[in-house]
Amino acid sequence: MADKERKDKKILPPKGPKANYQLWIILALTSLILFITYVRGTSGLVEVQKSGFESMIAANDIKKVLLLKKDGIVEITLKAEALKNTKYKIELDKGSKLHGEEGPHYFYKIATIDSFIRQYEELKKKYTEAPDLDVEEGGAYEWITSWGILLLLLFGFWMLMRRMTGGAGPGGQLFNIGKSKAALFDAESKVKITFEDVAGLEEAKEEVKEIVDFLKTPSKFTKLGGKIPKGALLVGPPGTGKTLLAKAVAGEAGVPFFSLSGSDFVEMFVGVGAARVRDLFKQAKEKAPCIVFIDEIDAIGRSRGRGAMPGANDERENTLNSLLVEMDGFATDSGVIILAATNRPDVLDSALLRPGRFDRQISIDKPDIAGREQIFKVHLKPIKLSSDVDVKKLAAQTPGFAGAEIANVCNEAALIAARRDKKEVEMIDFQDAIDRVIGGLEKKNKIISPEEKQIVAYHEAGHAVAGWFLEHADPLVKVSIVPRGVAALGYAQYLPKEQFLYQTEQLIDEMCMAFGGRAAEEIIFGKISTGALSDLERITKMAYSMVTVYGMNREVGNLSFYDSKQSDYMFNKPYSDATAEKIDQEAKKIIESAYERTKKLLVEHRQHLEVIAKELLQKEILFQTDLERLIGKRPFAHQTAYEKFTNSNNGATSGSAKEETKKEPHVAEPKEPVQN
Repeated sequence: MADKERKDKKILPPKGPKANYQLWIILALTSLILFITYVRGTSGLVEVQKSGFESMIAANDIKKVLLLKKDGIVEITLKAEALKNTKYKIELDKGSKLHGEEGPHYFYKIATIDSFIRQYEELKKKYTEAPDLDVEEGGAYEWITSWGILLLLLFGFWMLMRRMTGGAGPGGQLFNIGKSKAALFDAESKVKITFEDVAGLEEAKEEVKEIVDFLKTPSKFTKLGGKIPKGALLVGPPGTGKTLLAKAVAGEAGVPFFSLSGSDFVEMFVGVGAARVRDLFKQAKEKAPCIVFIDEIDAIGRSRGRGAMPGANDERENTLNSLLVEMDGFATDSGVIILAATNRPDVLDSALLRPGRFDRQISIDKPDIAGREQIFKVHLKPIKLSSDVDVKKLAAQTPGFAGAEIANVCNEAALIAARRDKKEVEMIDFQDAIDRVIGGLEKKNKIISPEEKQIVAYHEAGHAVAGWFLEHADPLVKVSIVPRGVAALGYAQYLPKEQFLYQTEQLIDEMCMAFGGRAAEEIIFGKISTGALSDLERITKMAYSMVTVYGMNREVGNLSFYDSKQSDYMFNKPYSDATAEKIDQEAKKIIESAYERTKKLLVEHRQHLEVIAKELLQKEILFQTDLERLIGKRPFAHQTAYEKFTNSNNGATSGSAKEETKKEPHVAEPKEPVQN
């Protein structure tokens, strides 16, 4: 159908190469400056003959005589009192007076330089009051000072135009600055990414597959009265695969694909952004059916009116207005679909999000444990793996990881194995890679005193024991006292559950587990250190969230002061000063209660705390199996996320694993590893 439409169109002859307007402008400017310089150098000077020159010397009217060797002339400057002479006034009034009273006023053409110098020396002997002869050689220095700066300015202007217009080539010339910078992928440069390369985004792929089907067989939908969706907005955190999914749509559909970023529309010239939008949609209509992908659309799609200066011309708003008009101007059968991606949908203008422009918003969240397993399988294909690598275990040990972070883990594991001269990548390499991505680079050369190392060991042991004997706390995976990152002296990794709703008891247990390090220091040493900074920051945020966000406090009540639109409360708080004081008091009560509970727990299990701390000082790294060997199994019969995932895949149908991922939108922040 599309081929038939292209045949009906009138085939135009190919356009010839566009003229290089930059070069012509620079040549014209150079010629104009040369002409002005020449005119200014000669106009305004009155020519004098030899007899007149000698009479001026005899009358002692000359102030300065300058011989210009490069031009073969002599410039004559008169004294101020001589200019009052009626004879000179009449002659000088005929000139253009460009040089003013300062001069020079006359010029005298000479035959040869040597002969003039001899003649002037004779006149100097005859008229002793005559001024000395000044000579200007006109060498390289004079040429540089007169013309070098001019050429440098022209070269700078040329480079500035190239930078502003994106370099040479079509669309890179001065008068093509309004051309679109979109990269076109068509039959010659086809996108080779397909849906097989996109893992862990099953729901999002289902949504965009409809767009692909419409581009391939539009009659399937139009015969039932359906219309092609004009646009789809991909929304999700950074690294979740929005751009990858858009490329897969282009690769599956096999149609021309225009790709550009929102910042490509932004330019210092007024009106350039709107012109580029118009040119982009003009090219898209010519290539229809096609896909236009605008990455990071929030660069031009921000809400209008925010932070604008009164009476100012906001170029970004003009660009957005042009985009809104162009998206509305499409015919329903034009075959042009707009895909856009952003990780900040809250700042986008409401007019951009309405149906008719972006008909559907596709949410791309961080993958669950099943999605992470699929993503690992994609990125592990080019890697030579050892037989001990368990993909399910890797997926379970990376909660909260996005696709980009998983790709980074796989690459880091391969680099670590190569650094160790291995022929295959083993499980230990992946574990070290996960530690590096989460905790930072291992600081092997960091010197720590024995006293500090002992404090860190008991601190991390306190986290481990508290989490081990708290029912709702996440089970420990690994604890280490090897320094990592910038300031982390210890590191503990937990295995959070795949859940999105948290109850009050669960949050309290999480706070108690975070208090384990500070409480252990006070119990063992009777003192506290600064090592609990990250723990206290996390605890304080959780306590205030329970009171002000989730309504989990009886005194404050079922109130939430959370603003989903992220408005600024700098000048207007949503509660009174009395309520603020009550919030502080209740948050402090929650924190103090959790700390006392943690201290009581660690005092009861002080023997276990001592055992783990001493083992840490010897081995520096302990795993979950080591804790089971030292202090026994956890007294709670809860399966870990890895155990649940493995059992559901082995004993149940494949549908049961999918049902586990269908949960309410999460309302709590993902947990980070505890660092000392």
